[in-house]
Amino acid sequence: MAKLSLCSRSVLLGLIILLAGILMFKAAKSDSAIVDELAHIPAGYSYARYLDYRLNPEHPPLVKILAAIPLLFQNLNFPTDNLAWTRDVNGQWSIGGQFLYESGNDADQIITWARVGPIILTLILIIAIYFWSKSLMGKWWAFLPTFLFAFSPTVLAHGHYVTTDVGAAIGIFVATVAFLNLLSRPSRKTLLWAGLAFGFAQLLKFSAALLVPYFIILAGVFYLVGLSNDWATTDSARGHWRRFSTRAWRYAKSLFCVFSIGVIVVYLVYLPLTWNYPIERQVADTQANLANFNPHWLADSIVWMSGGPILRPAAQYLTGLLMVLQRSSGGSTNYFLDELSNQARRDYFPAVFLMKEPIASLILILFAFGLGAFNTGKAALAVIFRRSRKLIDYLTTHFTEFAMMAFIAIYWISSIVSNLNIGIRHIIPTLPFIYILTAGGIKQWFSIRNLNLARNFAIKIFIIYRELFSLSLKSALLAVLLIWYLMSSLSAAPHFLSYFNFVFGGLDGGWRYITDSNYDWGQDLKRLKTWVDGNVPKTDKIAVDYFGGGNPKYYLGEQAENWWSARGNPINSGIKWLAVSINTIQSAKAKLAGTQERLPQDEYQWLTEPLKPYARAGTSIFIYRLTGL
Repeated sequence: MAKLSLCSRSVLLGLIILLAGILMFKAAKSDSAIVDELAHIPAGYSYARYLDYRLNPEHPPLVKILAAIPLLFQNLNFPTDNLAWTRDVNGQWSIGGQFLYESGNDADQIITWARVGPIILTLILIIAIYFWSKSLMGKWWAFLPTFLFAFSPTVLAHGHYVTTDVGAAIGIFVATVAFLNLLSRPSRKTLLWAGLAFGFAQLLKFSAALLVPYFIILAGVFYLVGLSNDWATTDSARGHWRRFSTRAWRYAKSLFCVFSIGVIVVYLVYLPLTWNYPIERQVADTQANLANFNPHWLADSIVWMSGGPILRPAAQYLTGLLMVLQRSSGGSTNYFLDELSNQARRDYFPAVFLMKEPIASLILILFAFGLGAFNTGKAALAVIFRRSRKLIDYLTTHFTEFAMMAFIAIYWISSIVSNLNIGIRHIIPTLPFIYILTAGGIKQWFSIRNLNLARNFAIKIFIIYRELFSLSLKSALLAVLLIWYLMSSLSAAPHFLSYFNFVFGGLDGGWRYITDSNYDWGQDLKRLKTWVDGNVPKTDKIAVDYFGGGNPKYYLGEQAENWWSARGNPINSGIKWLAVSINTIQSAKAKLAGTQERLPQDEYQWLTEPLKPYARAGTSIFIYRLTGL
């Protein structure tokens, strides 16, 4: 029976992995390059082939290297003689265009193969979520968070792109699990694994630097809980000092070792990746990349480090970290709720989560977190009324739950107060913990209660009957929500990036609220080619104002005419068709907010009814027939 159960679980997990993998791979083959891939793919290839880190230093290397591994077995031309490589500072965009579209390479083949690595990384994270959840809530309940993560439209979208967001999720998840294991079972082995996992996370995305304060908080709370539990069993003031100062030193030493091992891991990976990066070039690039960073003394210190043969791998990592901090403080221009602004809004991430998370999972999340908030509230009231023992008991028995909630709070707060609104992809690292906590709350809701309150046998039978009837209703409701959730994801395929729940316009209407990486990141250029091949005569041209990582002329040849608003109406040049990315249209027509500026000639004022196109390529490119204007 046990073997049959194990076989059933293995088959179910295998089916989840297989279906998620198929959905991502099909999307990977049909999507054109999104914006960030134009920089990430050539950068990863240059690291792996040339051991030179001059491109894209603002992102750690691991995801890009994984994406580049399949490319090493292809006969590709890389433009090392281009000025963007030999002269420019971080000429990633120019190199990306040259490498993919202008060097005789098969761009689609490169892009598809490069996406295999991120897809595998995403599938590994799904498996990791299952096995850790199994240790927390049991073999079958572990499938609930696994299912929610595997078929999240957001995960399926960003899990097949060469970007760092899902990479950050697996790095932070593994590092957190390893650190919690160290706290509960301290040993040299768990210490080593925690340090390696911490370093692994730092190589995936710079936001993993938040693990430093997060781990310090976890160790501090874990220490205080242990102190509270063991205080009464320790004799004398001297015994208290001796026992708990020794324990505090042990935790401090463990933190130091974890961070030190992580630093060594980062250094050892960056070391070979800077071997062929000329020192004088690295110094000049570092100086240019950090020219506007404050405080200047910190930037100057890293420039000095970049000139030393031993310190320059560390300098390259720190350069990227400071570039991210610099960008976060500077902000970015985005369309959000009919406004175009370069200033972040505090409601951005909560709003985008409510818009892009399927309604079925929102119901589960809000219900489970409501139960959790109720229990937390009771614990808080206990503290207020001097029953602090209840809080200590909760932290003693539910420390893992507390740790997940703490990370979600830290990451969301840092994202909300940041001046960088870059899309729901930025909060993907919190999704595994959100779904695991949700599953834990639902499991608690399913548990049979009040049985021990009944002393009479007949009353016990009645309670059991009532509870079983309640469980069947709960099971039916959960099944309906999970089927609805899966159907929501499947109905979006392969346009996962543009998914919005039906309350906010669905797949076709989400662009009215938010664009960029939430809806239009350039993924539909190949679909534009398909539409043009079937609808526009070969003798006709089409004006294309495209936002993304593709190249219109690569796919459409001379039939495509690169266009922008200031060039005026293409009909005046004899062109009857116009294709414009939705991100561009919204940026041209939205109200300006903050300090954002826009020239009148960039507003497509000559385009009548810009939000009512003749047709659409995929979800994100509006197509206009200009003969009737």
